[in-house]
Amino acid sequence: MLENGFWRNRDLRKHVSIMDGITAPTLVLKNGTYLNMYTKKWLNANIWIYCDRIVYVGEKMPSNCEDTEIVDCSGKYLVPGYVEMHAHPFQLYNPESLAIHAATFGTTTLVNDNLMWRFLLDKKKAFSLIGEFDELPVSMYWWARFDSQTVLHDEEALFNTEDVLAWLKHPSVVQGGELTSWPSLLNGDDILLYWMQKAKQLGKPIEGHFPGASEKTLTKLKLLGVNADHESISGKDVIKRMELGYQTGLRHSSIRPDLPRLLDEILAEGVDVFDSLSFTTDGATPAFYKEGLINRCIKIAIDKGVPLADAYRMGSYNPSKHLHLEEKIGSIAPGRLAHINILLDKTDPDPESVLAKGKWIRKAGKVLKMESTIDWQKYDLDRFHLSWDLSLSDLQFSLPIGLDMVNDVIMKPYAIQTDITPDQLPENRDDAFLLLMDRNGQWRSNTTLRGFTKTLGGLASSYSTTGDLVFIGKNKHDMLLAFRRLKEIGGGIVIAHEGEILVEIPLKLSGIMFEGKMPELIEKEEALRACLEKYGYSFGDPVYSILFLSSTHLPYIRITQKGIVDVKKREVLFPSTIR
Repeated sequence: MLENGFWRNRDLRKHVSIMDGITAPTLVLKNGTYLNMYTKKWLNANIWIYCDRIVYVGEKMPSNCEDTEIVDCSGKYLVPGYVEMHAHPFQLYNPESLAIHAATFGTTTLVNDNLMWRFLLDKKKAFSLIGEFDELPVSMYWWARFDSQTVLHDEEALFNTEDVLAWLKHPSVVQGGELTSWPSLLNGDDILLYWMQKAKQLGKPIEGHFPGASEKTLTKLKLLGVNADHESISGKDVIKRMELGYQTGLRHSSIRPDLPRLLDEILAEGVDVFDSLSFTTDGATPAFYKEGLINRCIKIAIDKGVPLADAYRMGSYNPSKHLHLEEKIGSIAPGRLAHINILLDKTDPDPESVLAKGKWIRKAGKVLKMESTIDWQKYDLDRFHLSWDLSLSDLQFSLPIGLDMVNDVIMKPYAIQTDITPDQLPENRDDAFLLLMDRNGQWRSNTTLRGFTKTLGGLASSYSTTGDLVFIGKNKHDMLLAFRRLKEIGGGIVIAHEGEILVEIPLKLSGIMFEGKMPELIEKEEALRACLEKYGYSFGDPVYSILFLSSTHLPYIRITQKGIVDVKKREVLFPSTIR
């Protein structure tokens, strides 16, 4: 077992003793054909494993096989466990449930956003919790955020030099970012630049977030120390980032399922070197993961004509090397963690069997039972308690400017022409009431949202960028009903219409995360999506629409803790109201 990222000396000696026949391996995969990530060749080998580590790959069988499990892999193909290098593990699911689900489809390493821990936990509790994640068979690594990606009442309380550097120094944190506050960096934010340089001095790369950035902007950001970006929206974007030396993530997510088109476009341009490319599903919502994570991306790449070895490297070795983790994950070689996928066909990345840290997650097509081990209550991440009530007096709307949905997540300002003073808005208008309420009931921001629904009575959500409460609807009484039900179930998303509760997703872990398993959550999200579509939601991902209402890394206008904000100018147009 790794301690602070390394095996202890006595463990290393025991691993070596296996080569001398003194100690028996715990597992041998014999007669398999594995993909060597360094030569890009498929080679026949026997693979010896001791607990969580690969100790030998070659022609020999161990001389000591006492109590060793031996599995014949004749006619099968072995590849490293897949790596999701850009996970947002709080999209209704929780990090543990996502990790377990991902592993059943062969993604055995997740590199995770730490943003929600910054909102919900102090450093001591957060570091203790991520230490518990190290006990999972899935390898769980983290980023260190530099900003909140919204406008907070007290940003410095969360994002200050002491806290940012403490996160960067943690052994489970392998990169800085993602850098959504890059406009501030270019405008001379030297504190942000200082944090970035500290990350680089610690040997940890910086992940960017640069949708639509020009060559000039990308060059400036490269000069300031950014190493990677996953926001390419065209093949030309991908190629430009490759040319400038970025590790370039190709995204395939619920909100941007771009991978097939990106591959078509870069292959049409003659790209035949893939070493600086990797995959990400970028925090897709639950139903998108019904058939897995990175296994799906690798399959798309193979089907599009990417050479087999390169497709698998993009899903394992390439991100591992970029994050300086190649001595632990990303290949089948001596000394690496025993993350191994066993395939029936080398062109089909969906594994028949999965090993994660030497433990069977899936074996001969059967998923083995894995129970939750994280004690959420220990970290006060349990039922979401609301000690206050919402009333009609909170649902007073008079602003002249609302948020107009261009797509799932981009909002433009619009001049409100509908009378928004009644309790019910007309169904022949696309306007709906929009309220952001402090989770502690201290302040509120009221405006309208156009394009989310045509007829829906009310939606209440404790799931949001900051954990504050979001309300959307055409009828104030349905919004109040949704709130009361949300309060009863301890947080979540609730839809009410004409005095009835239609759909609810309980998010009992601080009102943000689902406590159960992914298949159950997927069913609930699909029901939520179907209900919202019935009442006029016409975009692709309503969960992301709710989440990003406060996210100031996206254009053009947002509802935040401080009020309605012009993103480009970083100006508060209409301040929030103290209750």
